[in-house]
Amino acid sequence: MEIVCLDLEGVLVPEIWIAFSEKSGIPELRRTTRDEPDYDKLMRWRLGILREHGLGLKEIQAVIAGIRPLEGAREFLDTLRARTQVVIISDTFTQFAKPLMEKLGWPTLLCNDLVVGEDGGILDYRMRCADSKLTTVRALQSAGLRTLGVGDSYNDLGMIRADLPGVLFRSTDAIRAQNPDVYACDTYPELLAAIERGLATA
Repeated sequence: MEIVCLDLEGVLVPEIWIAFSEKSGIPELRRTTRDEPDYDKLMRWRLGILREHGLGLKEIQAVIAGIRPLEGAREFLDTLRARTQVVIISDTFTQFAKPLMEKLGWPTLLCNDLVVGEDGGILDYRMRCADSKLTTVRALQSAGLRTLGVGDSYNDLGMIRADLPGVLFRSTDAIRAQNPDVYACDTYPELLAAIERGLATA
């Protein structure tokens, strides 16, 4: 049995932190896992900027409420879910994700949690497990599943390389150049075709 493991931001929905950067007028918050491979370093830096500007969870959630899935993402996901099992494995947080999951038809999502103070400030974050994307696909494999990973960032490469031929989707030129052996594409029809080819190797 096979299961496709999708990243969320950049694959199905716009990058939340980039959207928040644009709304808040803080250009530093445009930095994502496409730019910084060390997720803990990135998040500590983000939380420091939020504290510096006096921003918290409600301000980010207000921006998320206006985010819509990428054009064609819902149709792609519906088609894929009719073909095989699908799980979204993301480094986002439960406090961010609910409105996005509703717009995508409530797919299964595995993500992380924020630690939020009484005043709404984000104090910290909690990962489900270390190296959460690769650890999760390894756990799925231990349950007898073949996995095929799709993502756009440095932190997706582990799950992309873990088993069946994975895909870099709408990734950066730098990440593509550093990983020439991984198939890369930019449209949902190309992605669906690549997944079909990968599943056929199972």
